[in-house]
Amino acid sequence: MTAKDDDFWNDLVTNPVIAHAVPQATGETLYMVLVALVIAIVFGVPLGVYLWNSSAVGLDPNRGPNRIVGAIVNVVRSLPFVILMVLLLPFTRLVAGTTLGPTASIVPLAIGAIPFLARLVEASLREVPAGKLEASIVCGAGKRRTIVKALLPEALPSIVSAFTTTAITLVAYSAMAGLVGGGGLGYLADAYGYKRFDLPVLIVATILLIVIVQLIQTIGDRVSRSLDHRSTASGSASRRPARLFAGFRIPNPAQPK
Repeated sequence: MTAKDDDFWNDLVTNPVIAHAVPQATGETLYMVLVALVIAIVFGVPLGVYLWNSSAVGLDPNRGPNRIVGAIVNVVRSLPFVILMVLLLPFTRLVAGTTLGPTASIVPLAIGAIPFLARLVEASLREVPAGKLEASIVCGAGKRRTIVKALLPEALPSIVSAFTTTAITLVAYSAMAGLVGGGGLGYLADAYGYKRFDLPVLIVATILLIVIVQLIQTIGDRVSRSLDHRSTASGSASRRPARLFAGFRIPNPAQPK
């Protein structure tokens, strides 16, 4: 190991920015992502249900409003997040009182995530077989009850996966928000790692972002699998024949009766 490598590792261990600023920046990133995700779920799920319900495959097709709402959703989704942040600066200042810091960044993060999640929820609902909804209606359930009791529970594993994808996207968005004073690990990587050529800070911030994404993906996958009754049912079905024939013996033809 060369002296240059020794200096790098010593700086990595003794760097005051890593010791003091990195924990705070990590907390800011988690704060931005979690709050924006909750807001996106509160508004994005109903919006996704409406987009599905008012479409041609929904229970209340309404072509005109569906096209208008869908067009607005598509416009917001098509904007790069940095441009969306700039466009929302007056609204962000109105809501948060400032355009800098983690709290201010939540406004564009949530607004950018709502249409993104809405389209994912709509796609999840389209995967539900129409026969299950028809059976619910035939049994006397109204349209609203069918959506709440049949549609959403059936699509829940896929919707949880949509939450996971949205959370990971918000981590990436939060890093971009840091480039324009939004705080978090993105700001730390830019202000210290890039502008001040502090390579250890840049490496640590990048590794932490990767770890956060991996944790979100792992937790989301496990929750989605635990809610998927289809995988549970297939596992039970594969064990059922063994239980049915557990008490039977196949006679040996060579043995005398």
